[in-house]
Amino acid sequence: MNVRSRRRVLVVLALFAVALAPRLYVALAWTREPVWDGHYYDIGARSIAAGRGYVGTEGGAWCHYPVGYSAWLGFAYRIFGTGAWVGPTLNAVMGALSAVFVRELALRAVDHGSERRATVAGFLVALHPGLIAYTPLLMTELTSSLVLVAAPLIVACKPTSRRYAIVAGVIFGLGTLVRPQTILCAPAAIFFLPRGFRKRTALAVAGLVTATSLLVVAPWTARNCTVMDGCTFVSSNGGWNLAIGSFPRATGRFETLRGEDGCAEVTGQVQQDRCWSQRAAEWISRDPAAWVARIPSKLGFTFDHESFAVGYLAEADPRAWPEARKERARQLFSNVHRGLMVLAALAFVPRPSRRRPASILGSVAVALAAWFAVMSDDHPFWIVALAIVGMAALRFDLRSRDRALVYACWGVGTLLLVHAVFFGEDRYHIVITPLLCLLAASAWRDESPSSATGPASEKPSDRVDEPGLLDLDGRSRLTPVPP
Repeated sequence: MNVRSRRRVLVVLALFAVALAPRLYVALAWTREPVWDGHYYDIGARSIAAGRGYVGTEGGAWCHYPVGYSAWLGFAYRIFGTGAWVGPTLNAVMGALSAVFVRELALRAVDHGSERRATVAGFLVALHPGLIAYTPLLMTELTSSLVLVAAPLIVACKPTSRRYAIVAGVIFGLGTLVRPQTILCAPAAIFFLPRGFRKRTALAVAGLVTATSLLVVAPWTARNCTVMDGCTFVSSNGGWNLAIGSFPRATGRFETLRGEDGCAEVTGQVQQDRCWSQRAAEWISRDPAAWVARIPSKLGFTFDHESFAVGYLAEADPRAWPEARKERARQLFSNVHRGLMVLAALAFVPRPSRRRPASILGSVAVALAAWFAVMSDDHPFWIVALAIVGMAALRFDLRSRDRALVYACWGVGTLLLVHAVFFGEDRYHIVITPLLCLLAASAWRDESPSSATGPASEKPSDRVDEPGLLDLDGRSRLTPVPP
């Protein structure tokens, strides 16, 4: 092993240790009885660990909540027992892996980046206070966030390999069982093809990843069709969520649906969800303007602040979280999240220079969006989230192909789209926080090729002599486009 390789291994180990230590501490010190959705994930996990399958509180077949996190937690329960520490410890390891994977993704798929910026991205994830505080929660977000960096990392390691595409598809598929909208990120594998390959090759890679993801989910869908009162893709809460974002009492965030809102006489889980979906369609068609007008509120609840972890921890252990402590924690987590989004919006803006007027214009646009969000009474930082996607669309750094950054912006865009349609809560942005760290570490990069150093500058994935997507015997069968 040469000096560079040893140094790289030491950095990865140090990053993993720095990320793991605070997460293990809060996992062991702050963990209490699971509450809110965590209570139901725990019930499902215990039933799976006991060999009873995925059943709910009444003991029958269940699919209201996605099965993936309960299955993953149940697997851990089967090995280590059902102690309260098991789930949070698993979250701690996944959080530390996210930090390492973000660094590796930045090294392999950010043009004009550097090893230093990649390491900064990893440490942003490792030391992010909101991610650390989320560790004791039996919630799906940390698992989903790991999937969103692990799957593209597999593709980035060997973008034209069929085998790697299948592995990435399996990861996306398992992630879809945890969080159904994860499937929206599988087609983004199209961004990871190196220079020189035809568009149809990129489409083939994205198609293979997506098709594999759907195949992974298919057995669970078949199970639902067999044991439930109707077929449903992963879970039976899509109609519920659409109704929560569109019924007359909707506020843009979670509100409890009541019998008087409709669907009181439907008992089957799938039938009930379909009923709520029909009711939601009626409410939207009756007053589409009102539904559209709620979109800023939905996105505001999703992006403007970060407080879910505090609420969960205080619900589980009220004496440990007096009001003053809760307020300090909310302010810290929210301010870090807001600052991260502002930096993320600069990922596609080169370092400002009079020789590059577009870079100055982009920086001013982001600064104005941030200033407006700070100065407004309700702090609408969802506007900055829109700016992140907007900067990627404008592609101020036209001479580079920042595959991981485009993918990260795709992840932000899918989150914006999903919660504009359904409803918002700040816990949902936790899923893309590692991607925001990747973007933030790339703010104001020097676009000159000489700025890239270390593994990122080598760009092994840009070589066109690697085994191709359809390679079965070691020989590439893909033809690069001549320059």
